Amino acid sequence: MATWIVLLRGVNVGGANRLAMADLRALMGSLGHTSVSTYIQSGNIVLTSARSDRTSLAAEMCAGIEQAHGLSVSAVLRTPEELRAALAANPFTTEPEATKVLITFLSDVPAPEHLATLERDRFTPDRFQLLGSEIYMHYPTGVGRSKMTLDYFEKRLGGVRGTARNLNTVSKLIELADP
Repeated sequence: MATWIVLLRGVNVGGANRLAMADLRALMGSLGHTSVSTYIQSGNIVLTSARSDRTSLAAEMCAGIEQAHGLSVSAVLRTPEELRAALAANPFTTEPEATKVLITFLSDVPAPEHLATLERDRFTPDRFQLLGSEIYMHYPTGVGRSKMTLDYFEKRLGGVRGTARNLNTVSKLIELADP
């Protein structure tokens, strides 16, 4: 059995795409996954599964959510080891506030030709660094008014989808995945 951390994009954000976590847990169980738990209301799931193909698992979960609840969401799956590695690779370790650094987990590694479209100095003082399939985003004055958004990256990265979590959430998901 593999342990997966499922990060849904677009669930319970700004009052839209409302989905109760109890319903989400029940749905994941009905899809054959076990030890299903959720963390906060933004679509963070920890579960075990006999299946190991993350792409088909993500597609199945999104289709299940759409069929059962009428919500079109995307899902990014990581193993606990991958989440630990992403947290350890954080280039913004000097930022004392964990809520000012987000890790955006991408559905795939962007193709090299798309990387040239990213304007590194466009969002100053906000900064980002892309490492593999994660974008590390530092918001020294807070996320709320920043122009550095996930939509900006998704439009430039050739169809790669993503979802962001702050460092506190990433740490808690690692803790939940490690019994």
